[in-house]
Amino acid sequence: MNRFLSLPAVLHPIAVAVSVSMLVMAAGVEPAAAQPAPFPAKPVRIVVPFAPGGPNDLIVRLVGPRLGELWAQPVIVENRPGAGATTGMEVVAKSAPDGYTLGVGNNSSLVIGPLMQPKVGYDPVKDLVPMGSMALTAYVLAVNPRVPAKRVSELIAIAKAKPGFMAYASSGAATIGHLATEILLGATGTKMLHVPYKGAGPALTALIGGETDVLVVALPAAEPFAKAGKLRLIAAAGAQRSAFAPELPTLIEQGLKVPPVDGRYGLVGPLGVSREIVQRVHSTIVAAVKGDDLRKRMLTQGFEPLLDTPEQYGASIRSEIEVFGRIVRSAGIKVDG
Repeated sequence: MNRFLSLPAVLHPIAVAVSVSMLVMAAGVEPAAAQPAPFPAKPVRIVVPFAPGGPNDLIVRLVGPRLGELWAQPVIVENRPGAGATTGMEVVAKSAPDGYTLGVGNNSSLVIGPLMQPKVGYDPVKDLVPMGSMALTAYVLAVNPRVPAKRVSELIAIAKAKPGFMAYASSGAATIGHLATEILLGATGTKMLHVPYKGAGPALTALIGGETDVLVVALPAAEPFAKAGKLRLIAAAGAQRSAFAPELPTLIEQGLKVPPVDGRYGLVGPLGVSREIVQRVHSTIVAAVKGDDLRKRMLTQGFEPLLDTPEQYGASIRSEIEVFGRIVRSAGIKVDG
């Protein structure tokens, strides 16, 4: 009888696996290591360090769903307001560096908050990794219509004629509008009385009602009142003219040597996140924002698409820390409490 005929017709799976493993080892070949699943392999959490309803919340709720579609994974938005936008960003800084917890960064959480609160639990440069910007909101210099100035030079001349007589509003101490106005005043040697309000709405109301004369404010908030003749726009504060007001020259175009100021929104992750994940997030942001549908919806909400690379976004953060830090120190700006 042929002894090979006594072998089972079907070999047991475990026996086959053992035999293959032994052959591989005998040949001196290492078994291939299991490869990690490509990012993302599960839902991604994006922390918004503000309450629902503001621009930081709105931009991620516009962009987030599209990121989720491109990743084929849910994007979960988590609002963590508090402590001048630093509470939520601290959550991001202390999260696992695996890309599954990201944060929406802006001037408040990455620049002003840490500057005004030295004991905050993270360093925006050392503890966070920029992944790329998504959009910006243009800021503008506006005046009450009774102020006979149509250019910045005329406004400065009026203010210098009566030092301290004119008043400028802001949405609060150490806000972007407050710091931007102090940059302008410092660059021109001009003095105005600062009147802080609790938010952009009350500050706009004060300007329109004549309680104050000047305000640096986000263009989308000011534009409807400018069109109605209730205030006058005399300069854009950014590096370039806004797509929403292309006829409005910038402060720099009007001859002022001041750093540009705008509101930027981007995504950041914790220190230690891999370069591959950073590039994956950035490339997905670019693909999402370049889509016609999302781009149109962003413009409708007052956001101008801005697709800086991680390196460019990081450079802008460092530049703003330097610029705003200098004005905070020179003007002695403090936040009560």
